[in-house]
Amino acid sequence: MRSPRLAALELRRFGRGPLPRAALVALLVLPLLYGALYLWSFWDPYGRLDRIPVALVNEDRGAPADGKRITAGDDIAEGLRDSGTFDWHEVSAAEARRGVEDGTYYLSLTMPADFSRRIASSSGDSPETGALQVRTNDANNYIVGQISRTVFGEVRRAASTKTSRSFLDRIFVSFSGIHDETVKAAEGADELNGGIGKAEKGAKDLAAGLDDARKGSGKLSKGLKDLHDGAGDLADGSKKVADGTRRLAEKVNAVNAEVGPFLKANEKTIGDTARFVADSAGGLRDDLDALEEKAPAAAKDARAASAGMAEVHRTRCADAVLPDPACPDLEKARDATAAAAAVADDVNTLVTDHRTDLKQLDTHLGTLEKQARALADRAPHLSDDLDDAVTRINRLNSGAGKVAAGAKKLNKGLGTAETGAADLDKGVGRLKTGADDLNGGLYKLVDGSGELAGGLHDGAGRIPDYDERDRDRRTEVMADPVQLVSRDLHKAPDYGTGFAPYFIPLSLWVGAMVAYMLIAPMNGRALAAGASAWRIALAGWLPVAAIGVAQTVALMSVLHWGLGLQMARAAGTVGFLFLVTACFAAIVQWLNARFGAAGRILVLALLMLQLTSAGGTYPVQTSPGFFNAVHPFLPMSHVVEALRRLISGGGLQPVWLACAVLAAFTAGALALTALSARRRQVWTVDRLHPELSL
Repeated sequence: MRSPRLAALELRRFGRGPLPRAALVALLVLPLLYGALYLWSFWDPYGRLDRIPVALVNEDRGAPADGKRITAGDDIAEGLRDSGTFDWHEVSAAEARRGVEDGTYYLSLTMPADFSRRIASSSGDSPETGALQVRTNDANNYIVGQISRTVFGEVRRAASTKTSRSFLDRIFVSFSGIHDETVKAAEGADELNGGIGKAEKGAKDLAAGLDDARKGSGKLSKGLKDLHDGAGDLADGSKKVADGTRRLAEKVNAVNAEVGPFLKANEKTIGDTARFVADSAGGLRDDLDALEEKAPAAAKDARAASAGMAEVHRTRCADAVLPDPACPDLEKARDATAAAAAVADDVNTLVTDHRTDLKQLDTHLGTLEKQARALADRAPHLSDDLDDAVTRINRLNSGAGKVAAGAKKLNKGLGTAETGAADLDKGVGRLKTGADDLNGGLYKLVDGSGELAGGLHDGAGRIPDYDERDRDRRTEVMADPVQLVSRDLHKAPDYGTGFAPYFIPLSLWVGAMVAYMLIAPMNGRALAAGASAWRIALAGWLPVAAIGVAQTVALMSVLHWGLGLQMARAAGTVGFLFLVTACFAAIVQWLNARFGAAGRILVLALLMLQLTSAGGTYPVQTSPGFFNAVHPFLPMSHVVEALRRLISGGGLQPVWLACAVLAAFTAGALALTALSARRRQVWTVDRLHPELSL
């Protein structure tokens, strides 16, 4: 009898009564219940976090910041309530502590009283960090504590980002303020540069003006010196005139005392004499005019005569080989002419220097002439006029004294003026030097202010000036500079889809394990009939493989249409699972065929070994070294990896590798089962009396 017919007979045995039929149904439904219930319970736990009761304690009192009041605690509390994460209950700190302790709340989040103040301190002198306080109790549930750490980590980052945005926004606003102030400073520097330029030009003009002033002060000093010298001569001359008029007055008064009586007796004679004086005074005035005109010419002629005589003496006496006997007389003549020239120069100098005095003398002589003529005219009344003349002479004497005193004061004043002019000349010189230094300094200052203006303009150009839109964009980037651009390749839409590759093979293994509790791993009729080992092996494998196919169809139908499992390659997934159930059936068959009752324990042990080393939940690299070592050699490891690619998508290389591994395990297990069948055809004492029977 062939193996398929033997398998059909084995399956037909389940249709002989209601109990076998119920067992067959249970056999078909068991993997469905096992896998579907597990996946259903794990399908989307993160989507139901809003049912988890947690305590929210908001003790934040708020704080002022930049003229505004911030309430960071209220903002975060509102955001948490709107987020739909956890079932938030706002309670007091004591109630939250009790609730976490007794299990009323799985955890608590506390925002302390100074939370806003610490956040606002970022703009002050002593910035502090705000602290969110989380209290968990792993005695309530460990996984909730792990989830909360992730959720509250996002809350902390969101709060930190919001705080950073506020702080950085103030920085960028400060940048704009600095830019504007720097622009104003640059404009001020331009104005300063222009003003200093004008000041430099003014200093240059001042230096030029002071140069002219110094020249003028030099001329003034020299002129005052000359004037002082002339005033000295004037003082001497006026003193002499005063002395003369004094003596004249004294004599006139003395004469008047002596001559007065005589005048009365000799008026005619006096008249004649007066006319003579008038004529003489007129002649003297003419002589003074001639002296003033001829004195320079006489001095020039005297110097020429002196020079000529000196040349004759030198030629005939000093330079001659034989001296002339007339040299002594020539020498006397030379000295005489030199003395005459000196006298002529002195006379000329006297005339020149005392021109004013001579003018005054001429005036006085004119007056004398007029008065003498008047005296002559008044001779008949000479005695009367004498008294009047004496009075006038006395007045003249008094006036001459005053003139002399004034000339003395003028001389003294001009001496002081001369000293002041010299000091003025020195002061103007120092002022000129200072103006030159000022001009040089202002020239450098013009260059420096130009560089300052240029530097401020360059600085203003380098300082960013952000508008509100640009400031918001930059604040957003700097507050959260590193964005996680997450690209999920072949993303599993929910938790159940992610765990399906792990629970589906687990269900099929359990199905095969239970199936061989009801179906013999080796057909007894075939063993008794002496059929070939391969037929016996296939006859025991095919019924469970067929049941496994039915289990797979039922399981995947419920997962797909009942729970919503979406598969990237649905047909490939189902076909691959047919191979999986065939492989699992062959392995479980061999263990039961080879080890009998102990094989059922080995099947369970092998299941546990595969579950712990398949990497179905955490990556296998996180497991101890033993599980990493056995991972590549167990079929479920390859099944899990292949199902992930078939359900979520991705490259098919792990699928082809898994198919090869499963085919090898299936062929190997069937071969070992056939070998066990051959051994079972030989009866031994151990088979007749087994040590353990289950």
